[in-house]
Amino acid sequence: MTIMKISSLNLPAVGRRSLVKGGMAGILASGLAPSFARAEAKKLVFAHINAVPESAAVAFDWMAGEVKKQSNGELDMQFFGSTLLSKELDIMNAVKSGNIAMGSPAGAAATIFPEMGVFLVPYLVKSYDQAYTMFNGAVGDKLDKEFQDKYKVKTLCFFDYGFRHFFTTKKAIVEPKDLRGSKIRVQQAKVFGDTINGLGGNAVPMAWGEVISAAKQGVIDGGDLPIVNQVALKIYEVSKYCSMTFHNYGPTLNTMNLAVWESLSDPHKKLMLDTSREAQEKIRQATESVDNLAAAKKELEPKGMTVVQGNVDAFRKVAQEKIWPAYKTQYSATWDEIATFKA
Repeated sequence: MTIMKISSLNLPAVGRRSLVKGGMAGILASGLAPSFARAEAKKLVFAHINAVPESAAVAFDWMAGEVKKQSNGELDMQFFGSTLLSKELDIMNAVKSGNIAMGSPAGAAATIFPEMGVFLVPYLVKSYDQAYTMFNGAVGDKLDKEFQDKYKVKTLCFFDYGFRHFFTTKKAIVEPKDLRGSKIRVQQAKVFGDTINGLGGNAVPMAWGEVISAAKQGVIDGGDLPIVNQVALKIYEVSKYCSMTFHNYGPTLNTMNLAVWESLSDPHKKLMLDTSREAQEKIRQATESVDNLAAAKKELEPKGMTVVQGNVDAFRKVAQEKIWPAYKTQYSATWDEIATFKA
């Protein structure tokens, strides 16, 4: 054991007297305890593309406080929403490299993890129950192992932003023909562009940070987001119409640098998994509570938007004919499992 030497020559007079009088109690009171007596908290920085009140930001901000509380301060999880890094790819590169401990690719999951692309094929995932049964079960476990091996990140939980719906400035999108000529912003993953182009629109790949200014300037005619994020991100400030088409399911994940994960004790690993699963449930409740026509109208129409129901059957038919064949071939190993999976 290393003995820490304290020289009385380096202490003020009052400090010297208190140490002599109080012995070890005096040392502890002075703040000069040996290093083995001072356990420093392990800092876990979590970066996210959006700030509160976005649904995932709310949940992971809660998680940060809960981790610190339940670990008695041994883990200092710090949540940074929209302040540390401004692009999804930058966040995940920082997690992979270990520059930060934790992060989410948000809506860019399939760009960073191409294996996620199959779940975004329009109308392949049919319900929230189906999705969460898959991701919280064997399908999610398989992806977690693959991501550890390939990308050196640990998946703490999968979550989603819900099903996507169009927001547009010029007209509502009720039928596939309404998309013709419309410039629709999409995430950079290929499946998003294929979805919009296949359904009849013109896809414009663009990082989220550029979307609001592009909408204001008329560079795009709209985009697509789940209702929960159309509300949180104030889409009503740049858009007149919300058309509920449920065309892409939006899964993503909460990740941790693998080396950081492996450095945690077993109790701390369990705490991270348990609180992440609780955060998942909070996000799910927030997402599903507004993902229907009546709730969307209640949220968005008082803010000036017109909310309409799209012809989902017509959009699904176009997707099955024009988009599914190529992706069924690309994801042949997992396509049938997802297509036939029952919650």
